[in-house]
Amino acid sequence: MKFLIVGPGAMGCLFAARLKIAGNDVAILDYNEKRAQKINEHGISVNGASGEYTVHIPTMAGNVPFTPDYILICVKSNNTKEAGESVAPFIGPDSTVVTFQNGLGNTETLAEIFGQTKVLGGVTAQGATLLGEGKIKHAGEGETVIGPKGKEGGPAQKLLSAMNKAGFETRLADNVEELIWGKLIINVGINALTAITRLKNGRIPMINGTRRIMEDAVREAVTVAEGKGIVLPYEDPLSRVITVCEATRENVASMLQDVLKERITEVDMINGGIVREGDKLGIPTPVNSVLTNLIQAIQETYQERLC
Repeated sequence: MKFLIVGPGAMGCLFAARLKIAGNDVAILDYNEKRAQKINEHGISVNGASGEYTVHIPTMAGNVPFTPDYILICVKSNNTKEAGESVAPFIGPDSTVVTFQNGLGNTETLAEIFGQTKVLGGVTAQGATLLGEGKIKHAGEGETVIGPKGKEGGPAQKLLSAMNKAGFETRLADNVEELIWGKLIINVGINALTAITRLKNGRIPMINGTRRIMEDAVREAVTVAEGKGIVLPYEDPLSRVITVCEATRENVASMLQDVLKERITEVDMINGGIVREGDKLGIPTPVNSVLTNLIQAIQETYQERLC
């Protein structure tokens, strides 16, 4: 199969490397020509849960050399529209676009560009950290879910086979929106708090102040989900968030990584997404609003920080 990976971040590099090793034709699309050149020269280096290896994958900032069967969108949620429009010239009649992004609205944004029938949603519990350009740490294995299932032998079924062959434990589901909300609520409880406090995941539920804020943020998100009629994929959301904190106690959350590198974060699509959906339903979300505003303030003042 032919895969185009959009975005050479941690997850994009991990998917690209493993899919290439499994025998697929893989290319990476990057808006940064210098970074693309560096990856072409040195390859993608992975170490961690899946071993240590280097894979050379064509990386480009311009034309793609083939019509992909699958386009995997692995950019930050605030760049979804731009990424979708950038690959539109390369999509073929049988191409399928797949999002493995955080936050709300990604599948809807891509469906506006390509049409609902050409877009699959996905969530993954694979853990990866970007160490440098084309260099990642594979922090841990986890389940990947894609959907909707579609017809037998259709794009989702074929992608399922390719992902499992590449070593990713993958299954199909029809309730992808519920899975996206399930992952969203975990991110709501962890990411912004780590970015503000600069603490690893495991510390958030252990400190009284951050624990209380986490509980309130999760409670608001669950209330919004219930207002939308979302059935979450777990019974006790707060316990689930705490379990994830404990299981990833040494992880540096993606939003904290962005803040440490003075990049734009995905807060608008995570905590900010809860605020927007709450506004539509008339549900107050003051804690998520404060968290969103604080992260936005940090982003706007990177050059003014005292330390």
